[in-house]
Amino acid sequence: MSRLDIRDFAHISDVSLEFGDLTILIGAQGTGKSLALQWLKTAIDGKQIVTALRAAGQDVGKPDKTLNDLIFGVGMGPAWRKTTTVTFDGRPIRPSNIGKRGNGTERVFFIPAHRAMLISDGWAAPFQKLTAETPVVARLFSQNLFDRFSAREGDKLFPLDRVLKKHYRTLIDEAVFHGGTVGVEQDERQHARRLKLTHGKSQLSFMTWTAGQRELTPLLLGLYHLLPPRKQPKQRDIDWVVIEEPEMGLHPQALNVVMLLVLDLLWRGYRVVLSTHSPLVLTVAWMLRRLREVNARWQLVCEGFGVPVEQRRALQPVAQTALVKDIRSYLLAFGQGGLVRSKDISPLDPGDADDDVSGWGGLTGFNSRFGDAVRRAANEQALS
Repeated sequence: MSRLDIRDFAHISDVSLEFGDLTILIGAQGTGKSLALQWLKTAIDGKQIVTALRAAGQDVGKPDKTLNDLIFGVGMGPAWRKTTTVTFDGRPIRPSNIGKRGNGTERVFFIPAHRAMLISDGWAAPFQKLTAETPVVARLFSQNLFDRFSAREGDKLFPLDRVLKKHYRTLIDEAVFHGGTVGVEQDERQHARRLKLTHGKSQLSFMTWTAGQRELTPLLLGLYHLLPPRKQPKQRDIDWVVIEEPEMGLHPQALNVVMLLVLDLLWRGYRVVLSTHSPLVLTVAWMLRRLREVNARWQLVCEGFGVPVEQRRALQPVAQTALVKDIRSYLLAFGQGGLVRSKDISPLDPGDADDDVSGWGGLTGFNSRFGDAVRRAANEQALS
């Protein structure tokens, strides 16, 4: 079991997270979910981060600057105070020892929330081209995209037979691309290579795509990195996958497929951490916990995701694995003085006496209030 504790950093007062196989963070805007996840990456991959910054010509000789401005982005200077403490598995993390965390290889693969912005012109920038205003996790992810775009085999990006299983490709196509092909094409007007979505004879530039297509594509390409087209199920060095807000820009049908791919990551042996504002993501966690409690058969996982009967056998190992995994959920919320604390809401029990647990951290409370308003209106009409 791995544990991250953050005290008195920026507006975070007290955040404690014990990570399961799948861990989900929820909370209102600005509650520090991204900061907590960036700390997870820093705690495990500090040496990789500092090495990448140094290779890009950044001054990493000043620990405070390395911590605040180069890792979290310009403007985070005051975030670390004399009273700040961060520990991972009980070991303290300080500005002076970040570069000693890990062995320099990447163990945490981080897919940031602003992934579509990294390819707004149809091409990802390498690490050194992005300024210190961009958090380091985004710069590392952009470098990963740049490497894939630049590779010869990167000319065709979706669908790819040797990366995604057929049932995943089919579901993604039906939900997002509708027969289109994503690839890298030569832009004759700008004399550069750019992402294109091809439908018949039409080639659509990146900014003409739907929001869902723009958001899913970098997420999908990040997942490609985690699904090696070889016999080993996972990338050898990577143990953790962080995905911020997988729901961004996606219709629930597309998000449903993304959550299936999350289960695939669990089956492959990754530990997955998500941040989200989507009730659907927590509904998946709720379903899996309830099915596990009653020792349900694996087919019900597929049924819950709407997988066609004829495709379920291929997903059997993924569904069976999902039913034995440890799933944790945490709420990050503002408290007294506008400071953030965390709460373990993993039971996700609608009958729990704690409103945060029963209301899933506020994500389901809106539905209840809307329903109550309609019922009152109906009762008042009946009595009038």
